[in-house]
Amino acid sequence: MSGHSKWSTIKHKKGAADAKRSKVFTKIIREVTTAARLGGEDPSANPRLRAAIQLAKANNMPAENLKRAIQKGAGGGKEEGYEAATYEGYGPHQLAVIVECLTDNKNRTIANLRTIFNKNGGNLGSANSVAYNFDLKGVIEIDKAGMEEDQLTEHAIEGGAEDIDTSGEAVYQVITEAAELHQVTGYLEGQGIEIQTSGLAYLPKSHQEVNSLEQAKAALQFLEALEDDDDVQKVHSNFDLSDEVAAALEAER
Repeated sequence: MSGHSKWSTIKHKKGAADAKRSKVFTKIIREVTTAARLGGEDPSANPRLRAAIQLAKANNMPAENLKRAIQKGAGGGKEEGYEAATYEGYGPHQLAVIVECLTDNKNRTIANLRTIFNKNGGNLGSANSVAYNFDLKGVIEIDKAGMEEDQLTEHAIEGGAEDIDTSGEAVYQVITEAAELHQVTGYLEGQGIEIQTSGLAYLPKSHQEVNSLEQAKAALQFLEALEDDDDVQKVHSNFDLSDEVAAALEAER
């Protein structure tokens, strides 16, 4: 199973100190609103909303903001009608990417994405141009602080998890089949384990390691440009770094 990449570890550290907090909140609110509109305002009966609430709390979103987003979505107003769209392609140095969006204007979204791909030496592809290199899995993140690896592993196996990745510095990742995500999440919560985030993710079957600092910076510029777009919710890639390049990037950041 593909586990934590060195890039994902750097992203965790970067995200914790990200100055673009308002943009992060905007994306989470869009997901919360959409989840409530599609499945109702009761998180116990709406797994997507429950996962969105976990994400909001993990990012320290104020409770009042979260409450308003749920109420807006449950109200079903036309202005909240975002549509899910997924795009694929290659970035610089043939980096494979899957981009998940929530948008109220697909023409705008695809035009913006095409511009980002083109400016960074990549190209937007057709459906399944890179998806065959990824597996859609459930990913549950749990803070390592105060949680023993053996204990979590035992509960994860009992709950029906497929794998557990312990290589991250701050969190464990419990991997599940996509259809089993909410069942395993519920089981772990029932054991008193606090879930930091849970959701579906495209995990690469193998990582493409970058050994040049210059190439790594070009890839990071591309990925961050995608993540900065208002319509983009998640970016998945097979990007990874050699130990030397990861250390050099961390020293610069």
